[in-house]
Amino acid sequence: MKKKVLFIDRDGTLVVEPPVDCQLDSLEKLEFYPKVFRNLGFIRSRLDFEFVMVTNQDGLGTSSFPEDTFWPAHHLILKTLEGEGVTFDNILIDRSFPEENAPTRKPRTGMLSEYMDNPDYDLSGSFVIGDRMTDVELAKNLGCKAIYLHSSKEGLAENGLEDVCVLATADWDKVTEFLFAGERKAEIRRTTKETDVYVALDLDGNGVCDVSTGLAFFDHMLEQLGKHSGMDITIRVDGDLNVDEHHTIEDTGIALGDCIYQALGSKRGIERYGYALPMDDCLCRACLDFGGRSWLVWEAEFKREKIGEMPTEMFFHFFKSLSDAAKMNLNIKAEGVNEHHKIEGIFKAFARALKMALKRDVYHFELPSSKGVL
Repeated sequence: MKKKVLFIDRDGTLVVEPPVDCQLDSLEKLEFYPKVFRNLGFIRSRLDFEFVMVTNQDGLGTSSFPEDTFWPAHHLILKTLEGEGVTFDNILIDRSFPEENAPTRKPRTGMLSEYMDNPDYDLSGSFVIGDRMTDVELAKNLGCKAIYLHSSKEGLAENGLEDVCVLATADWDKVTEFLFAGERKAEIRRTTKETDVYVALDLDGNGVCDVSTGLAFFDHMLEQLGKHSGMDITIRVDGDLNVDEHHTIEDTGIALGDCIYQALGSKRGIERYGYALPMDDCLCRACLDFGGRSWLVWEAEFKREKIGEMPTEMFFHFFKSLSDAAKMNLNIKAEGVNEHHKIEGIFKAFARALKMALKRDVYHFELPSSKGVL
């Protein structure tokens, strides 16, 4: 089996980069990155990656950065990590200044030829982990993927790096979760003689929604699912609205449920269950179970025929289609006076239930079932 590697930056990734001069040249400046110990220890003990530190240290060994100011902090970093079970298979340090454009300086790959030219290594299954755009660029140059230790992917697209970066997060817990379980993304295209439905989602997104079904109120409700569950959702529907709304709403529910089911994958580590919220005059409860069996209990009555252009009878049909395709138990109850608030409360309660049930605990990465199967 080919070996996989985590090429890990040091400053800003393992340790906090000193804010003033970006130079870790004294023990007083040493501060480890939050959560780095338990996560690297977990990855090292549970996953099959080699660890390679790759770091630029501008002018190391010159008068601007004497070696005797570098090594005490560096050795303490290594010794402290080793005490937590984290060791490195290789440590590569480039000493050049940026203006030298040395072939060994990240994002160039001069220090890494032994991995690039070695058929024993699977670079396509390897990752660069770092906090700078140059780390993402290094991943591209190596032919692997990048985990960008940053709060967003801002700026990557402009530099042609968005596709290289599989995860952008400032949280080492999220890095471990990704490496252990992979992406929870899926996309579905469902095309019939009545509708053409495209759904793409990321269960671990930021609530970013791009929805267009041809039914404005339905779009508004679907956006609530993304916003309040934290999922990124893209939905595009071209349906036979000249006939009526039925096929568009039903097929969207089927495609969205199928997409959730696929993105869940093995379901290992998920909370599995979720529930409820009030909204103004309404109390809306949405309790669900990703137990692998579909069932819908619906206790919500509406006195209006339509809200916006959406028939109220189709709310039940949407959630029935979705719960069947997602293979979930779903119990929805709503009471109140304002019909708009009632259905919006249902969608928001369902979204919060999703968020709770989809949450993973990577440190207890077991299947949440006494049967051993979901």
